[in-house]
Amino acid sequence: MRTIHNIIEADRARKEDGEAGFSLIELIIVVVILGILAAIAIPIFLGVQQNARNESLKSIAGAAASAVAGDLSGSSPASVGGAAVPASIYKADTNVTVTISSPASGTPTLDDFCVTASAVSGGSFDGATAATSGPGC
Repeated sequence: MRTIHNIIEADRARKEDGEAGFSLIELIIVVVILGILAAIAIPIFLGVQQNARNESLKSIAGAAASAVAGDLSGSSPASVGGAAVPASIYKADTNVTVTISSPASGTPTLDDFCVTASAVSGGSFDGATAATSGPGC
C-alpha cells in the first residue's frame, strides 16, 4: 500500500527529472469537458435568438396596431381595409410583412381591427412566429 511519504517522493522525483506539463489523459479530460459545455451552451444560445426574433415581431405588430388605432381615430382615416399597412401609417422592416384585417366587416374600425406581423422568408426574422395585435385579434 502506498503511503503519503511514497506519493510525495514520487512527485519530487517527477519534478526533478524535468517532467513538466500535462499528461495526455488530463488534456483529453479537458477537451471532453469543453465539448460537454459547448453541447449545452449552443442550443441555449439558439433558443435565445429565436425568442428575440419572436419578441421583435410582437413589438412591430404592437407598434403598427398603435399607429393604425391612431389613424382610425383621426378625422380622415386612411383606407387600410385588408391590405398591407400603408407606409404613411407604419414603416416596417423589409424583412417583415405587416397587414391589417377586420373580422367583422370589410373596413377596419377602431374596435375590430387586427394587425399581423409576419417574417419574410430568408430575412433576418426567418423562422419567427407571426405576431398579432389589436382589439379584433
